[in-house]
Amino acid sequence: MGTGSTTNYFIDELAGIRHVFDAAVSSSEDSAARLRERGIQVIDLNAAPQVDVYVDGADEVNRRRQLIKGGGAALTREKIVAAAADQFVCIVDASKLVDTLGAYPLPVEVIPMARSLVARGIVQLGGQPIWRQDVVTDNGNWILDIHEFMLADPVAMERSLNQLTGAVCNGLFASRPADVVLIATEQGVETL
Repeated sequence: MGTGSTTNYFIDELAGIRHVFDAAVSSSEDSAARLRERGIQVIDLNAAPQVDVYVDGADEVNRRRQLIKGGGAALTREKIVAAAADQFVCIVDASKLVDTLGAYPLPVEVIPMARSLVARGIVQLGGQPIWRQDVVTDNGNWILDIHEFMLADPVAMERSLNQLTGAVCNGLFASRPADVVLIATEQGVETL
């Protein structure tokens, strides 16, 4: 289970069918608490023999099912659970669908002592990093949001950001895109 407002709605609906699955793995402490409140058993990813399906929202998505995630500052854990899952299902509304990723600020989780070092590296890559002050991830790290960073090649940029010393993870889900994206539109649900 992912993190955020869309996921919260999904968790609420999931509670009605909690008898059809054994347990859930969560990408954040907030989602784990909500799952438990709804009577759903939450287990650590290390204790899960497999993760059949990972369900989460996104801040932006393109038609290649590549995503920007991390507006809720859970990007590292979200990326870990997505990588462990057999299938990654993303649920968004039509406002999240874009031609080119990058209008939404791209989050990068950083080790606190490396914030300025990573920020300088981001500037060299063409982005404008802004520290999301007063936000600490569940991992105890900080978030830099990259503004004005339109991504012509999300896979290459994901790799470049991963190489910045002190960067823990970035919110590009391009190397491992969603398997299915469900888009709520005025005409119904569109599936990518």
